[in-house]
Amino acid sequence: MTSQTPPPPAADPAPPRLSLAEKASLTSGAGDFVTTAVPAAGIPALTLSDGPHGLRLPKESGDGGQLDLHSAAPATCFPPAVALGSGWDPELAHRVAGAIAAEATAHGVRVVLGPGINIKRSPLCGRNFEYFSEDPLLTAELGGAMVRGLQEAGVGAALKHYAANNQETDRMRVSADIDERPLREIYLRAFERIVRRDRPWSVMASYNAVNGVPLSENTRLLTDILRTEWGFDGVVMSDWGAVRDRVAALRAGLDLQMPGTGGRTDREVEAAVSGGDLDETVLDAAVERLVRLARRVTDGARTARAAASDEEHHRLAREAAERCVVLLKNDGGLLPLDPASGTVAVIGELARAPRYQGAGSSQVTPTRLETPLDGLRALAGGARVDFAAGYALAGTAPADADTAPAEQLAEEAVRLASASDTVVLFLGLAATDESEGFDRDHIDLPKAQLLLLERIVAVNPRVVVVLSNGGVVRTAPWHTAVPALVEGWLLGQAGGGALARVLFGAVNPSGKLAETIPLRLEDAPSHLHFPGEEGRVRYGEGVFVGYRGYDARRCEVAFPFGHGLSYTTFAYSGMRVADDGNGGYTVTVTVTNTGERAGREVVQVYSSGPDASAVARPPRELRGFASVALAPGESREAVVRLDREALAYHSEREGGSRVEGGVYRFEAGASSRDIRLSAEVTVTGDPSRLRLDGRNTLAEWLHHPVGGPLLAARFTRTGAAAGPSAMDDPVMRRFLAGIPLDVIADFPQSPVGPADVAELTALAAGRSGHEG
Repeated sequence: MTSQTPPPPAADPAPPRLSLAEKASLTSGAGDFVTTAVPAAGIPALTLSDGPHGLRLPKESGDGGQLDLHSAAPATCFPPAVALGSGWDPELAHRVAGAIAAEATAHGVRVVLGPGINIKRSPLCGRNFEYFSEDPLLTAELGGAMVRGLQEAGVGAALKHYAANNQETDRMRVSADIDERPLREIYLRAFERIVRRDRPWSVMASYNAVNGVPLSENTRLLTDILRTEWGFDGVVMSDWGAVRDRVAALRAGLDLQMPGTGGRTDREVEAAVSGGDLDETVLDAAVERLVRLARRVTDGARTARAAASDEEHHRLAREAAERCVVLLKNDGGLLPLDPASGTVAVIGELARAPRYQGAGSSQVTPTRLETPLDGLRALAGGARVDFAAGYALAGTAPADADTAPAEQLAEEAVRLASASDTVVLFLGLAATDESEGFDRDHIDLPKAQLLLLERIVAVNPRVVVVLSNGGVVRTAPWHTAVPALVEGWLLGQAGGGALARVLFGAVNPSGKLAETIPLRLEDAPSHLHFPGEEGRVRYGEGVFVGYRGYDARRCEVAFPFGHGLSYTTFAYSGMRVADDGNGGYTVTVTVTNTGERAGREVVQVYSSGPDASAVARPPRELRGFASVALAPGESREAVVRLDREALAYHSEREGGSRVEGGVYRFEAGASSRDIRLSAEVTVTGDPSRLRLDGRNTLAEWLHHPVGGPLLAARFTRTGAAAGPSAMDDPVMRRFLAGIPLDVIADFPQSPVGPADVAELTALAAGRSGHEG
């Protein structure tokens, strides 16, 4: 998927003249969620707010601040990223972000701390509900849409958490030890794409270290890569409390320490400049970026649109929630339910007391809250809807008479199930099971809920299970015993009504999984490397994260990445792949609605290959997607555009990304394991930047586009003169393949000697443009 890179911003006016003390003060907060102002220089204080899925309006003036996770005022609670990711709808994410920006402007908030675009490396991460996906491209498309939606409405985005913040265990100290290739291809790729294309006004540096260097002091990540390589011109702020050495952080490229420290670290900066330990130009550069941010958001506030009504935003929250529901299973067409007849037993405390967001710093006080039970009762025409709690939910105040013992609650639910035509059973996790600040210990549903499910299925086989969870839960083996299964995630304040509309068929579900649901936790590619020990976590699975790892190990899963059913069916045909004339490709697929209901299908395009790759590559990787909405019998083309660069891998030996030449297979599918069509395309590779010398192996020389022919020609010439050699024996040739050429040159009967290696090295460098 491609988009035009916006032009660079116009040059900023000269920054105001400031004293050393004023400059130092600007680089830390004045409070928990407020930056420092210098009124005499026309630099305003900026209010920041948590808000990946709605505003958690900050409490200042000593009334709780950062440690109080309740909002100072209500705001619309939109579906968190775990749900929005399953919508596969950048345009919808853009509208949600625009609505959040409008509410931010109405409350005087100038920067929203989001979106969060960290990769879901492990299903155990307690904060997965704040992140979109296990895939960097899907993450970049949705996260980038939110950045644009916020900033086009005049409010700054703070892209977070940069980088490799993929667990909560020891999150403020742990070092994520990652090889360069997975760091670039998986954990930095979404940040790079959004920074280059969407130009966020700020980036939040995470708590953790990468390869032993804390992010707040990581010059390579904050300056060399983010600013120099990607062209980022905005502010880098710390996560709250992440800075331990203010002077080292400034030197590395971190502009703003949050929250403020009452002036203590400002004085450290002043002393460092005065004592010659910190070049004042470093401080000046940070101040210039902070002044630029203030001007951007101030200009944005002048042109911001008026906030819509709470009711309008609630309707948008419901539309978003409807788009995010994933129908995992629907054997025998049990869904949708008939609202006009029959009896429906709604069972589960989560139907009456829903979880609609995750716990931690992103908690929103909603303007209103819909429950699934109320929604189902409101939509039922002639159908009768009855309710039984079935279980108590940990951490939730019991309602009415549900202080009854657990066995009594279960018995009441089983009796209701046996007397009803259909059961809708709400299962899921309590807030005590998953939150910012700690990781999960397992991915199972609570034992009481699983026992209740077993008893209900025994008395009524017509069971629809609706899940409510911020992180993946294990559905095996019980999902084989129920005919219908709906993944409801955490759907925001309007999720109750959205679920009801899906269950009764007023909405045809079109959500697709943005992460794999494994059969067992032990199957997760990161399992043996998570969460690390003694302050370090090794990303030993490399690039094989999520579906990349499951597919590479041919590991069966419960439900694959990209999976999601509909109440209608879709056929794919006529796949075409064309060069777009700009170095990229356009993939076109005709999709036909072959069912009896209108519906929306998300066409996913993957690539694989080439077969003789220089590195280990996943069987397939997502390269783009497009959605089509179709009436029954209607056909329409889905068009996916992708950059040639999307085919590249990162090579440490080549010193950057590189597209290999060869035959690639492009695949169009309804999920990563439901591939409908494929086409092969021959791609011309990038010239090699590898500088050959004697320490390169025989295989590396032979595979090099310049060195290979040179060495082969030398072998031919010396072989003709000396007769048969070890190079003529295929077994010996394989034996020698991994040996450096300068070692082979020292062998007595080698077809090349040390002088030949020196000559070949010079020739290869000259013909590759590496001489000098």
